[in-house]
Amino acid sequence: MTNRNVDNQEVNKFEELARRWWDKNSEFKPLHDINPLRVKYITDRVDVAEKRVLDIGCGGGILTEALATAGAHVVGIDAGERPLQVAKLHRQELGLDIDYRHQTVEELAATSPEP
Repeated sequence: MTNRNVDNQEVNKFEELARRWWDKNSEFKPLHDINPLRVKYITDRVDVAEKRVLDIGCGGGILTEALATAGAHVVGIDAGERPLQVAKLHRQELGLDIDYRHQTVEELAATSPEP
């Protein structure tokens, strides 16, 4: 994928780590630890219930799932395919309605003005 906003080394790194995304004791522990604060920060400022939310660079879906649980209609996009596969599996386990897409924000903007 060639795009000035996509760091291919970063995408490859997360591709390799994808299977550990939901392991709260893995490299992703800091994301799991900070996620309640991120969600609180967002929901203290915006009532996300029934709102359309776009999570750019959603990875394995940690923030995406939390926003969906708060009632948002979430589209999560990421340049990495493997993290999205993990996110989709985890979404199914929890029965959440999240639209995960393997694409960059530029690709999304070019194909649909609204996600």
